Amino acid sequence: MILYNDYLKSKYGCKVYRIALDAGFSCPNIESGGCIYCNSKGSRASYIDTGLPVQKQLETRMEYLKKAKNAKKFIAYFQAHTNTYAPADKLKAAYDQVTGFDGIVGISIGTRPDAIDREKLELIVLYKERYEVWLEYGLQSAHDKTLKSINRGHTFDDFLNAVKLTKEFGIPVCAHVILGLPGETKEEMMSTAKKLAELKIEGIKVHLLHILKGSKLEELYKRGEITLLGQDEYVELAREFLSNLAPDTIVQRLTGQGSRDDHIAPLWALDRAGTIDKITRINDKCQSTNDN
Repeated sequence: MILYNDYLKSKYGCKVYRIALDAGFSCPNIESGGCIYCNSKGSRASYIDTGLPVQKQLETRMEYLKKAKNAKKFIAYFQAHTNTYAPADKLKAAYDQVTGFDGIVGISIGTRPDAIDREKLELIVLYKERYEVWLEYGLQSAHDKTLKSINRGHTFDDFLNAVKLTKEFGIPVCAHVILGLPGETKEEMMSTAKKLAELKIEGIKVHLLHILKGSKLEELYKRGEITLLGQDEYVELAREFLSNLAPDTIVQRLTGQGSRDDHIAPLWALDRAGTIDKITRINDKCQSTNDN
């Protein structure tokens, strides 16, 4: 496996900072109630000011990182909600807002496998002429029974079709997976990793199941219907999950948590550095791959 930070440093000669953006898109699953673990913020980074246009969000964050971290190179990460859920002309208007900045070396687009088509990929591939482009597909699990139980709104076949189509355009895919989803066994989690390895998925983000304020999962948790992983249990699952991926998979994330204002449980998840340290001490091939 390849660590994302190492990959970027090797390619660009310095640390590359990924800046999360909210382009104002919605999600095709909201009308069906949304995923049970998601709240109205749509996985938006806490530092995003949604009152600002994309261009200003990027400018503000770049200025901060240049001063605080001496940052020189950046990836524009369309993160919040589903960033291909609009007609191609509206997508272009959003994506084009990041192209006028010096120091931008890449564009990452977070989306769902049921919100992509050939026309949108024909647009996205054009940005490869100037930038490193990634499509990030939220999969969460390769098992349809799990996807149904979390009200994900798509099937594993939808993911397979999206990956096949995306590969036609030569755009690398990063799959998002959640460990500890309700009712899912360890064997099923490892099966997801093996299926991703078979597909030769270029990148992976591994998250733990956590409870956010305002999510349907919060209601289930308060009723005692949800069991969450302990830190050591998650560390072991993450280690084994990663060991089942293809050796050249680029690991972009090892854990995840909500902002302190939104995060309910598990409390240990807020010790993100400690969790990654535990994984690192078990498997020295793993380290932090946080955006910034």
